[in-house]
Amino acid sequence: MSEESNTKPGIVFWALGGFFALWNVLGLYMYYDFSTLTPEKLQGAGYSAQQIAHVIDTPAWAHSAYAIAVNAGVLGVIFLLLRKAWAVPMFVISLICAILQFTDGYLLRNGLELFEAVWLVIPTLVILICILEIWYSRRAKNRGWLN
Repeated sequence: MSEESNTKPGIVFWALGGFFALWNVLGLYMYYDFSTLTPEKLQGAGYSAQQIAHVIDTPAWAHSAYAIAVNAGVLGVIFLLLRKAWAVPMFVISLICAILQFTDGYLLRNGLELFEAVWLVIPTLVILICILEIWYSRRAKNRGWLN
């Protein structure tokens, strides 16, 4: 078997890359949606006055962490699909910033008091997928699929 055939990723690489791409583009859309929220939109979606205030009062640093998280995730998946090792640090940055963003909303500003526990599903899923992206991109790098 030649050296070259060992460094070509298989179908799982491309399938996971496609999933990660869809996930991160969805995250980018969700960030855009969050950035354009108004109290009227939130009220129309059934949020209480306290929930609206919580969302609208997101501090700039947490909003910035959200922006960095989604953009680093998108860059990470682009690098992954281009088979570049820069995917790994981009996914790490995405995870760190996602944790910062969720720390603000749920821990520092007591979001759990305003929202039901089911609201933890998305942050948990985001963090788990970030960890999967880091693990898989490291694995791909170790297998020689990323350079």
